[in-house]
Amino acid sequence: MGMDFSTLRTLISRYCVGEENWVDSRTVYISHKEPPPGTEAFIQQRFPDNRIVSSKYTFWNFIPKNMFEQFRRVANFYFLVIFLVQLIIDTPTSPITSGLPLFFVITVTAIKQGYEDWLRHKADNAVNKCPVHVVQDGKVTCKQSRKLRVGDVVFVTEDETFPCDLILLSSSRDDGTCFVTTASLDGESSHKTYYAVQDTKAYKTEEEVSSIHATIECEQPQSDLYKFVGRINIYMNNEPVARPLGSENLLLRGATLKNTEYIYAVAIYTGMETKMALNYQSKSQKRSAVEKSMNDYLVVYLCILISKAIINTALKYVWQADPNRDEPWHNERTEAERQRHILIRAFTDFLAFMVLFNYIIPVSMYVTVEMQKFLGSYFILWDDEMFDEELGERAVVNTSDLNEELGQVEYVFTDKTGTLTENNMEFIECCVDGHVYVPHAICNGQVMPGSDTIDMIDTSPGPDARDREELFFRAVCLCHTVQVKEEETVDGIKHGIHQGKSSSFYISSSPDEVALVEGMNRLGFTYLRQKDSHMEILNRDDKVERFEVLEVLSFDSVRRRMSVIVRCSTGEVYLFCKGADSSIFPRVISGKVDQVKARVEHNAVEGLRTLCVAYRCLSPEQYQEVCHLLSRAKLALQDRDRQLAEAYDLIEKDLILLGATAVEDRLQEKAADTIESLHKAGMKVWVLTGDKMETASATCYASKLFRRNTQILELTTKRTEEQSLHDVLFDLSRTVLRHYGGMTRETSSGLSDDYTDFGLIIDGATLTAVMRPGQEGSNSGNYKELFLDICRNCSAVLCCRMAPLQKAQIVKMIKTSKEHPITLAIGDGANDVSMIQEAHVGIGIMGKEGRQAVRNSDYAIPKFKHLKKMLLVHGHYYYIRVSELVQYFFYKNVVFIFPQFLYQFFCGFSQQPLYDTAYLTLYNISFTSLPILLYSLIEQHINADILKKDPSLYKDIAKNSLLKWSSFIYWTALGIYDAIVMFFGAYFLFDNTTFTSNGQLMTTNTQMMFGNWTFGTLVFTVLVFTVTFKLALDTHYWTWINHFVIWGSLLFFVVFSLLWGGIIWPFLNYQRMYYVFMQMLSSGPAWLSIILLITTCLLPDVVKKVICRALWPTTTERIQKADKLYKGQLSEFTPLASLHHQPKAGGLQRGSENQRNAAHPRRSDTPIKKVMYTRWQRSTNYCTFTPLPLFANGSKRDSAYGGAESETSV
Repeated sequence: MGMDFSTLRTLISRYCVGEENWVDSRTVYISHKEPPPGTEAFIQQRFPDNRIVSSKYTFWNFIPKNMFEQFRRVANFYFLVIFLVQLIIDTPTSPITSGLPLFFVITVTAIKQGYEDWLRHKADNAVNKCPVHVVQDGKVTCKQSRKLRVGDVVFVTEDETFPCDLILLSSSRDDGTCFVTTASLDGESSHKTYYAVQDTKAYKTEEEVSSIHATIECEQPQSDLYKFVGRINIYMNNEPVARPLGSENLLLRGATLKNTEYIYAVAIYTGMETKMALNYQSKSQKRSAVEKSMNDYLVVYLCILISKAIINTALKYVWQADPNRDEPWHNERTEAERQRHILIRAFTDFLAFMVLFNYIIPVSMYVTVEMQKFLGSYFILWDDEMFDEELGERAVVNTSDLNEELGQVEYVFTDKTGTLTENNMEFIECCVDGHVYVPHAICNGQVMPGSDTIDMIDTSPGPDARDREELFFRAVCLCHTVQVKEEETVDGIKHGIHQGKSSSFYISSSPDEVALVEGMNRLGFTYLRQKDSHMEILNRDDKVERFEVLEVLSFDSVRRRMSVIVRCSTGEVYLFCKGADSSIFPRVISGKVDQVKARVEHNAVEGLRTLCVAYRCLSPEQYQEVCHLLSRAKLALQDRDRQLAEAYDLIEKDLILLGATAVEDRLQEKAADTIESLHKAGMKVWVLTGDKMETASATCYASKLFRRNTQILELTTKRTEEQSLHDVLFDLSRTVLRHYGGMTRETSSGLSDDYTDFGLIIDGATLTAVMRPGQEGSNSGNYKELFLDICRNCSAVLCCRMAPLQKAQIVKMIKTSKEHPITLAIGDGANDVSMIQEAHVGIGIMGKEGRQAVRNSDYAIPKFKHLKKMLLVHGHYYYIRVSELVQYFFYKNVVFIFPQFLYQFFCGFSQQPLYDTAYLTLYNISFTSLPILLYSLIEQHINADILKKDPSLYKDIAKNSLLKWSSFIYWTALGIYDAIVMFFGAYFLFDNTTFTSNGQLMTTNTQMMFGNWTFGTLVFTVLVFTVTFKLALDTHYWTWINHFVIWGSLLFFVVFSLLWGGIIWPFLNYQRMYYVFMQMLSSGPAWLSIILLITTCLLPDVVKKVICRALWPTTTERIQKADKLYKGQLSEFTPLASLHHQPKAGGLQRGSENQRNAAHPRRSDTPIKKVMYTRWQRSTNYCTFTPLPLFANGSKRDSAYGGAESETSV
């Protein structure tokens, strides 16, 4: 056939569905002006307005949608069915016993979720109603943001946020550029340059902008922040002039205008079609692993319940098969009941037994769990160690449903900028021809204070070293995209180049460029400004030098370098090139490469961001050739990027190496310590960032994510251009598997510190290729699984150049892998919202990039360092507490209802309750609920300081270990054993009975009145005391509140029973329990029986605990025992490693690594001080050289780096 199915499908879609639904592009009419007649057809497409919606419910769908979500819970649906059964048929218990608790749970949950959604509505309204300035009919008018339409021309002033995605038409700057920060989108707070359309950049007023007659053709909305393809048709004399549009012309919603007075731009994507909105993940209900376990247990207990009801129903009809037992006189059945079909009677009896036994699944457990989560969340709010004085902020809990999930995290996905780092670059040193220069130590040949005690090393440069040195300083001062901003005050702090002299400061698209220019300033060369295509610098002789900027070869992540071509005042033309060492060294033909390379490698080990600087003199002929290459590439409308890359490649060659720089991206306080603790706790840490690979990689070294001996595996665009993706993946897989050999995945999964040799780096473009579904007939179908296998065997993974939605895709990929690990995502910007919402637990950081992450997260903390305590202490406690709560609730209800099941064998299966109605109702509400609620709030099985000091204790509770099926079966078996002991113990006590003279039944051995209520009360008394003592045995952390609640609840039971049976209550029609409890307690043998039965019930659990603690103690039990010996001060005296089980092979490796670290001190250790002297002038000046982290005053700079080699002279 000439036409394949895809073409046919396209045509059907086009002609049957509608034009706007199938087109791959859209046409936007600027200011809604129709094109001139005869140029093109005017087809006005429908676009959404600019309204943003992040809320989940509306006023109309809240009740049905919320009810649907709540009744998806097995427990809620079950209790609804039981409640309806109690309403429909005659059952042994009242409908109120099931309906009231269910109504309470549903109402409380609905109010909580409704309030949270109301806050989201409130935030949406604040955004949607903010004022926006629009140009209409030559005037600027104000309208609400939600009323903005595609095609409107928007007027934006400095420091305003863009209300939608815009195409830049003109700006206040003569060259038509503007500067933008995209911190809330990709995490980069640096300034980026965007360009206006060449034909419209001259329009500076409202009238001029209104006169623009043009249409824009562009692609339909897509989530990729870094891609945009379109063209603008400008009508001049009714003839269209087409100009290409790219991502450099597109201003994204959420970005902020900087260092530009104003701009005019046209709305291209609005509302939920903006790239920011497309990168938002829809907010879904998160459920914890504990809640899933509860639902699994619930299903098992439902099966037990149905089995009990079926068995009792069947046995009832077997029992009544005897004509003498079929219709005893006390049944008093009506004629209608006698005539009913046996199946209907059997079904009714089945439902009645279901209601009788339904207490095995207590709705009060869900109420208690909800209360425990809600009240327990206040311990995070009240934690003073998680209060940040600088911000004045405490940790925030946005949802308490996931508290225990904090103790189950296996993967941590973190943003870099603003999360791990402060995004505050600092210049550390530079190296020129092998000579190292450190600000404040070597500066203009002056000896700094405190340098008299420093060892001296003669590293004097040669005669022409000063010229080379100044050429290097000039190269760094000129090769950048830094802008000078006049007079700005941020947070009350005035930024300036010269303190006390100027009120200007530097801004740039890259923070390390600002750090380099500021570093040159401290070394004597100051960049002043760029004006009229000239750059001005102030040299160390206080003379202004002017350089004409001829060309700028912009930085890109593939080349990993940038260049600038300048003409100096003498007429010489220089090309200055700055970039990563891997992209500069192969292009160098001369210079002291070995010395510079040694220093670069040294600084890379230190975790510093290094750049190399080189230059080339261009003759007039060479410069003309360069101009020809660049102009030809820039005019190309197709494959422009490829042609520019080829031109740059031809220009940036035959370079002369000058030196290298080292810049530090300051980590947040204790960020490295936190990551190290997370590794020790068995968690894998992934860094997902929109930043460049080099910057992100340096941060990973500094934060100890990558260690000194980590072998880096690269899965990047650069490598996949050289090899196919298929080959690269298989090469990496072979590399990893060859290293690990026959080790099991559990051994090499990175959960221990023994095998952490590999780190993976992947970029966004390659990730897209990896996750793309394989085509039929191709071998790319299982790339994702292959990629996951590689990742599992890597101790750390760095994903750079990630779009926000790609971050969420990474999290989802790991979350849905076959191991189903628990994931946590942490970030501080709007670009992190998607992954925060996708992960099992989302944590927002109160950073400098707005509050979007905080608002959309489950928890919010002031700094990254607070994550350590939140997981290792709070998460550990929450999980321990709630797991005990769940198991204990099921246990105490098995003990409660199993005697009721056994009792039916002794009452003719007549559905007679064993316990009084008051006991049935109050058992879970009053008698046994408060002690376990308090336990689940304040229990501390291990001291918090020990949990922080020994992160490996977190592994003991990993993978939901306390709620495994073995533990569940043990608790259930214990409950059945206790129930059998209670029932038959009481039964044999009443075994020998006689009638008294007044017709009462009396036990001959105890002289106690015997009846079904007395029997049930005895069983119930033993039951309440046994389950309460069981909780007391499990309590490790005793306070006066525990004593008050545990013994107080038992006292309340006794007092209630005395009052309930000791007084004739006028509101009761009949009083079955009158005097029963007092009569029972008046018998001495009954007291003895109660004590014996309680002891017999508790004995197996006590014996099991004693034997296990003596013979097979867990790490937790060892620490508890040692802590008692040291009277709660264990963390101060004892090395905790001695309390763990002795490691096998891995321990030797850790020891050897410690020895290596001792031999090679860390960056935070005090380095060896050295000096070098130079002869720049006639006299010798001794210049202090401090190897890295010490300033001249001897104060130690706060830093966190991995181990490094000892300092050596260069």
